[in-house]
Amino acid sequence: MDGLARMAGIGFIKRLLGGMDGEQPSVPHVQTALGARMLVVDDSPTICAVLGKMLGHEGYTVSRATDGENAIRLARDEQPALIFLDIVLPGMNGFAVLRALRHDPQTQHIPIVMISGNQQATEQFYVQRFGADDFMKKPFGRDEVCKRIGQLVQSGRLLARKPSEPVSLPLPEFSEEALAAIPDIAMPYADEAPAPAPSPRPRPGLQMVHSVY
Repeated sequence: MDGLARMAGIGFIKRLLGGMDGEQPSVPHVQTALGARMLVVDDSPTICAVLGKMLGHEGYTVSRATDGENAIRLARDEQPALIFLDIVLPGMNGFAVLRALRHDPQTQHIPIVMISGNQQATEQFYVQRFGADDFMKKPFGRDEVCKRIGQLVQSGRLLARKPSEPVSLPLPEFSEEALAAIPDIAMPYADEAPAPAPSPRPRPGLQMVHSVY
């Protein structure tokens, strides 16, 4: 697995350098095994739902955690094929979770894609990756998620889906109404309430007139 990890690291650096030059690598739409379990770790219920919807449409089984401690527990207990790990988490942040998973013999082999919409966290990630396989910046859509998975298949970090397996399956855990309510794009700060609109100020020269009855 060390050799595979090195290959994934080399591929990541090539993609990073290519992105700096404005070039987008061309990766076939290949996916990993149908029904493979994916662990989504994000403190935003909306992001968990959006990413879960994307992965479910590709035929994957999805587990979710909203904090680092539960993420580590689920990774050990369920042995997911891939982990999508947000950097900014309450308490134990994503970097600490990544280090814990990489130092645990039970989880050190699991591919991990870090995600973030926070600019400072993004910059910190590029400085010190702690062994992550890839990075995905919010906002992102289904094509971006599939591309990340395809790159991990191409590098040998994930098994390729058999040609006889269907491309995708509908999400069994959601009704059609619930699916329609989930956004198709994972946006940063998805669960933050919008700022209240400022109260209109009276125009100069106008006075409030109160009727007297």
